[in-house]
Amino acid sequence: MPDQHRTTVQVDGHRLALTNLDKVLYPGSGTTKAEVMQYLMAVAPALLPQLRDRPLTRVRWPHGTGDQSFFEKNLPAGSPRWVRRVELAHSSRRSGDELVGTRPGGSGRASGSGSRGGESIAYPLVDDVAGLVWLANLSALELHVHQWRVDAAGRPRVPDRLVIDLDPGAPAGLAECSRVALLVRDALAGVLPATPVPVTSGNKGMQIYVPTPHLHELDSTRALAQGLAETLAAQHPDLVVARMTKALRPGKVFLDWSQNTRAKTTICPYSLRGRSGIPTVAAPRTWAEIEAAASTEADVLHQLGPREVLSRLKIDGDLMAGV
Repeated sequence: MPDQHRTTVQVDGHRLALTNLDKVLYPGSGTTKAEVMQYLMAVAPALLPQLRDRPLTRVRWPHGTGDQSFFEKNLPAGSPRWVRRVELAHSSRRSGDELVGTRPGGSGRASGSGSRGGESIAYPLVDDVAGLVWLANLSALELHVHQWRVDAAGRPRVPDRLVIDLDPGAPAGLAECSRVALLVRDALAGVLPATPVPVTSGNKGMQIYVPTPHLHELDSTRALAQGLAETLAAQHPDLVVARMTKALRPGKVFLDWSQNTRAKTTICPYSLRGRSGIPTVAAPRTWAEIEAAASTEADVLHQLGPREVLSRLKIDGDLMAGV
């Protein structure tokens, strides 16, 4: 008898066997795996440019967001051959958190994982709708990327953008993040020629992105972000903190510059978040929205859901285009 929970489809010329499309992945809203796929296919014109040539780390919820999740860097066993991949070597220092080299290609298995010499991780490179459908079928809801891309030989390039992660410490929220975002925008205006783009993270806070095509040193973005964080923390100690120490953060916004280190990843713009309630998205916002939110004590901003993001794309276009 045919498997009632298995469906075979053709996407971008690739054959995919999809399973359990009616599985509820967001119990708070009843959102199913099929609906997650529909969102990813609809948002693909904006999402795929953000993923292009960026090694992809995923967070998977096999039984939905009401259950356990896990981070996944390596390609899982049985991944389709047509999924692009790049093999990156990591140092075992700092618990394998330091990128030290690369090898193109790769089998999708970690080699030497946990060894003294480090490990090699085969990351997927997702650049088509078929890849997005494949990810959704694995219940990979959160897509996390580096701020650099790989070249045709699989070597990491210099970071092509800077990201500032704004993490509010309760009771601070998006209103406080908006005030800090304006400080960041004004501080960067005299340093980087491009206009930054604010992105509500889909979780608690916000990220600020700005392209950096004129920076050619590997660690330039990290140094710039760290200097900015420390300067703003010194100028606005009642609002901004530049250190991760939790005791310093209640009621303030942690300006996390470390997302620009080579091994770190940040939630990809237009990615879903794996919250236990309703689905939310890391969503680009206009500066007019940020300015309005910064002018009031109330949180007039909220984290956006998939339908809101798709609607705004039709009206406003892709605010992340070029970043």
